[in-house]
Amino acid sequence: MPSLRQLEYLVALSQELHFRRAAERMNVTQPTLSVQLQHLEKELGVALIERSHSGVMLTPLGREVAARAIDVLRGVQDIQDLAHISANGFEGTIRLGVPPTLGPYLLPHIVPKLHAEYPSMNLYVREEKPVSLAQQLLSGKHDLAIVPMPITRSDLVIQKLFEEPLRLVCAPDHNLASNKAVTKNDLKSERVLAMESGHHLHDQVTRLCDVFGATLLRDYEGTSLDTLRLMVGMGVGIAFLPALYIRSEIGTRDELKVLDLNISNIRRSIALAWRQSSVHASLFNDIAHLIRIIAKQDLPELIVTPE
Repeated sequence: MPSLRQLEYLVALSQELHFRRAAERMNVTQPTLSVQLQHLEKELGVALIERSHSGVMLTPLGREVAARAIDVLRGVQDIQDLAHISANGFEGTIRLGVPPTLGPYLLPHIVPKLHAEYPSMNLYVREEKPVSLAQQLLSGKHDLAIVPMPITRSDLVIQKLFEEPLRLVCAPDHNLASNKAVTKNDLKSERVLAMESGHHLHDQVTRLCDVFGATLLRDYEGTSLDTLRLMVGMGVGIAFLPALYIRSEIGTRDELKVLDLNISNIRRSIALAWRQSSVHASLFNDIAHLIRIIAKQDLPELIVTPE
């Protein structure tokens, strides 16, 4: 019968598609990983891996076995977590995935109070593009994720947290900078900067440009909100930036003009998500509740979703 360790090696190889990187990820030597995968193939009596001078890939059956191995390994981890919680209460590491357009500007308000509430919790935070957060939750790479909506997965629990307004910014010498309030008509034909593809903000700003008749500058997509801020400051175009980013990185500084919008409902919806099968559901519900409380008390920019 295949061992759990052999299944872990197969999953690592399926995701890395490189023996050395998979071995480094598993903290073993490359020969050890290779030999164990050969034993796995012998045990099952089938070829799982195609090896050639040009690289490595999994056979169609190998991909199917690796996908099922992820479910098996996640189930085993859930059993271990459940037993540990029963014996000790919660203590350990929670792996949290966050989008880079939100995590650095929200978590500083959340983490201190989360630590005070759960002193035995270690929070491992990893920034990822929103497009991959749901899949990485399901694969077990993350236990919990803060995700922009919409996200519709029957195998995930989605707890809406709050809505975050988007604010319009421009250079101080831009023609809109002197407007008391910007209207929909003011945005027609304006040059708008956005995040690169893979971010919900990219899709959202693309739709806003279509609605307002603005021009999305696809050749100048930002890899980060800081990149957008700098390009706006240089007069390349205007941008819609999240309210928490503006609070954190712009504030009262005069490098950009934050414009008042006479347009309603320009905001993004944020949720907390975890696997339906997670044994930590009660804890995650409590964390969602705590985030809403902190947002309501400390972050007046946000529109908190009722529980």
